[in-house]
Amino acid sequence: MIVGNCVNLVTMAISRMSGALICFARRRPSAHHDDSGFHFQMIEGPSHHVHTRQPCLLPPPPSQTLCRVSHDTNSFTIRLFERGAACVGLDFLAHPFWDKYIEFEERMEGADRIFTILGRIILIPMHQYARYFEKYRQWAQSRPLTAIAPPGTLTQLQMDLENEGAGYKAGRNQAEVERELRARIDNYHLEIFRRTQTETTKRWTYESEIKRPYFHVTELDESQLTNWRKYLDFEESEGDFTRTQFLYERCLVTCAQHDEFWLRYARWMLAQPGKEEEVRNIYQRASCIFVPIALPTTRLQYAYFEEMSGRVDVAKDIHEAILINLPGHVETIVSLANVSRRHSGLESAVAVYQSHIESQTIDASAKAALVAEWAKLLWKVKGAPEEARQLFQKYQHWYLESAAFWTNYLRFEIEQPAAAGSEQTQYDRIRRVVDDILTKSVLPEAIVQELITTYMKYLLERGTKDAAKEYMNLDREINGPGSVQKLPKAQADQGKPLLPVNGQPAPIRYA
Repeated sequence: MIVGNCVNLVTMAISRMSGALICFARRRPSAHHDDSGFHFQMIEGPSHHVHTRQPCLLPPPPSQTLCRVSHDTNSFTIRLFERGAACVGLDFLAHPFWDKYIEFEERMEGADRIFTILGRIILIPMHQYARYFEKYRQWAQSRPLTAIAPPGTLTQLQMDLENEGAGYKAGRNQAEVERELRARIDNYHLEIFRRTQTETTKRWTYESEIKRPYFHVTELDESQLTNWRKYLDFEESEGDFTRTQFLYERCLVTCAQHDEFWLRYARWMLAQPGKEEEVRNIYQRASCIFVPIALPTTRLQYAYFEEMSGRVDVAKDIHEAILINLPGHVETIVSLANVSRRHSGLESAVAVYQSHIESQTIDASAKAALVAEWAKLLWKVKGAPEEARQLFQKYQHWYLESAAFWTNYLRFEIEQPAAAGSEQTQYDRIRRVVDDILTKSVLPEAIVQELITTYMKYLLERGTKDAAKEYMNLDREINGPGSVQKLPKAQADQGKPLLPVNGQPAPIRYA
């Protein structure tokens, strides 16, 4: 599915909606029943409302009603155009939209509004800025002085004229003074043109690199993503909130499935004062519509935002919604447990872990990681390392194939603080885990090698006087040739390369 350029879509939608509304207002069916049956009559309206006369199923309305319908329809169309201007008016290629808006006002013979619209356009850095400026200058020649310059600017120019002896005090008549004022106002307009030209040139580098300004399900090239990052960096550095927000919205048309840009947009908006509701809107659009559920980071950030806003129940609901589609997503379960701990206490967090570990819909690898996180909670938050150790020992026979479980178990024992006189006890506990890894676990050879390397580092840094001997024996058993290795054959995984150890190349396998 391809969605076309937003400017063209908005322009087309406004044109069709306004036309349909005009026709609807003038073709409303009505039937008047009398003794002779139903009667249908035809009315004709101004050609600039309906380009082709068509039969209308209603009696001729009074002229006041016809004028009111016309006026209401025009007002509605103008509101549509203004909504369109808010959506796409700042786009670098927004000229089709502005052309359609001006065309509508020309049909309505709204000279004042046309000039006002042109005055808005000449301030916008866009592709065809020069064309609109020339049209603006032409219109300015026939407009009153009060309409072609802001009141403050006009007053200042009049004062400058008098101070320079070129005004009424110098004996000049009204026509001469007005001609001089118009020349100076034209210079004022030229200065606006130069500023717009400069701003357009600044953005041309980024705009010229945008190869796909519409949404498509296929991935964007990295060069396109890089260009959007740089463009956003530039617009943020300019400090214009409206233009920066507009560029983010443009970017997200193209990059709607990239959570990177949604997260960036939300973080930028959160840094703006008083924009909490806008931040919520960004997260909701990303979470509910655009970002795939397989990428839950944006939804988790949304949950933290709601928690920050005091809506803890909403934050929990967001977590639960993720887990409906990704029941074994460890990061989300851990996050939910931590939300529960922060607001309901440690036991509430433990209950989250228990319920998911006992669930029949979660696979063993996810459960193993959750046990490790549960143990970490008992150890680091509750301050009960013995309870954490018992938890590891209770579940270790269930998760013999889990690298996450054994990695966390070994790290837990190694990171326990040593107390005077307890070095041997700590060593025995660590060594027991290492023995279980070597003799009981069913891990790939590369993982075993990595874990034993961690233990060997512990021996060198915190071991006793016999540590060097044990280190050398393990080095031989783990990294030696096949004839001297003592890795269990069941752990060998010929499909995965061995990791370098101590800066040395991975050992060569022997058949």
